[in-house]
Amino acid sequence: MDTKAYISNYIEETVKVANGLPQDQIEKAVEILRDVKAKEGRLFILGVGGSAANASHAVNDFRKIGGIETYAPTDNVSELTARTNDEGWDTTFTEWLKTSHINDRDAVMVFSVGGGSETTSQNIVAALKLAKEKGAGIISLVSRNGGYSKQVSDACVLIPVVDEGRITPHAEGFQGIVWHLIVNAL
Repeated sequence: MDTKAYISNYIEETVKVANGLPQDQIEKAVEILRDVKAKEGRLFILGVGGSAANASHAVNDFRKIGGIETYAPTDNVSELTARTNDEGWDTTFTEWLKTSHINDRDAVMVFSVGGGSETTSQNIVAALKLAKEKGAGIISLVSRNGGYSKQVSDACVLIPVVDEGRITPHAEGFQGIVWHLIVNAL
């Protein structure tokens, strides 16, 4: 495919993804975060890979624009790598959330392409189990079939798959679009 055709195709796919976003789930996410804010709870944003970079950016927006105390465990690379080395990757987020005393006034927001499963993103899966146990709200911005995140979320924004070869760029790109929408709706 030549460059011009590729660009045109990608933009057409982007429009399809935007038109397929579940607006009712975005509305639920806004309601959950308004409740967190009213209760003076905290928002913990979890992501790995490119989604970790998105989580870091989103922390700024939810704090500065949304007025919610917000954190991403991946922003503290020293703690993240120490926990990975000493305790294992699978527990990096749960142990961080335990130290933060996650509770029922808080929410967890997951940025993930696949949402976690028995074989992928086990630290996200474990963190969601802990969040459920503690009564925290769960919001996920995921793609594919949503994985474990979709199963346990109070609001799941499932980013549509329009091309199998471009799931990750569309998913990670739309995480930004959706969180910006949410934070500005607060």
